[in-house]
Amino acid sequence: MVKDRRKIQKNFYILSSITLTVLMIAAICIGRYTISPLDVFYSLINPTSFSDATIPVVVQEVRIPRVLLAVVVGAGIAAAGAALQAIFGNPLVSEHILGVSSGASFGAALGILTIGTTFGIQTLAVLFGFLAMYLTYKIARRRGRITVLMLVLAGVITSSVFGSGVSLLKYFADARNELPAITFWLMGSLASPSKETIIRTMPSILISLIFLYKYRWQLNLLSLDEEEAISLGVNVKRMRIVIIFFTTVIVAAIVSIAGVISFVGLIIPHFTRMIVGTDNKHLLPASMIMGAIFMLITDTLARSLTGSEIPLSILSSLLGVPFFIYLLRRTGGIWDD
Repeated sequence: MVKDRRKIQKNFYILSSITLTVLMIAAICIGRYTISPLDVFYSLINPTSFSDATIPVVVQEVRIPRVLLAVVVGAGIAAAGAALQAIFGNPLVSEHILGVSSGASFGAALGILTIGTTFGIQTLAVLFGFLAMYLTYKIARRRGRITVLMLVLAGVITSSVFGSGVSLLKYFADARNELPAITFWLMGSLASPSKETIIRTMPSILISLIFLYKYRWQLNLLSLDEEEAISLGVNVKRMRIVIIFFTTVIVAAIVSIAGVISFVGLIIPHFTRMIVGTDNKHLLPASMIMGAIFMLITDTLARSLTGSEIPLSILSSLLGVPFFIYLLRRTGGIWDD
């Protein structure tokens, strides 16, 4: 059984890596302006060979930054969901549980109303994402201790507060310009991934992913009963804070550049768990790969299906809900190996 599982895991890494590479190349080629793989290759090694500069510009300035951003965003959301499910010991937990997405959404909406610049919007989204996490932590703290139940309930409270704040900002927003901008932002999009945006936000996401990958061994222990984990030498309180901090960085940074993207952090870890098992040593990196694949497919469809771009949350929900129903029907709600 163990040998079979290891073989499945090895085959998964090989096939998923090949699939991701092929999809990245396809995503660069596919769009309302179709480009052949050969032209993509030449536009990278010798862009001056084209009499028309359109192809090199589209490949280097639009497609490649967007493809890279989709891969990192998908990997980040899926990893955050998998890590939170592990530390809470609950497969229905997602990256929205701590109120970070709601806080970051409020910050982005406030930035659209008050500042208007991309940098200002992203900065406020990250700051309010961390504020939401801090409020959740303070509300959940009782007599110097934090239980999982209190943390989840505090997250619900924080999400409700910032969700109401977003609704209030929408009410005061200008119906012609600001309200459509807030609404479109909250539905999720990778429509404008400039190089400056990637340089500002991608390092924080990648560093957080590296730390989550480093702590993937401890995630197995955090999923145990708290007293049992402590007896094995794990500082449960410290580890939970560390994991929550890095997932907050990931979620806040992603919301600041892409808005709120639904279902990825909930569905992808479930699907991956059915393939590689419940061991977070493999589950976390496998979820990153599957999240990247899912987001790459979703974003390519979003910008290619119609003349105008479809918001990511709409497509991720349309793809995710039926798939989640299928998983529930197949497993009966039992997600263990």
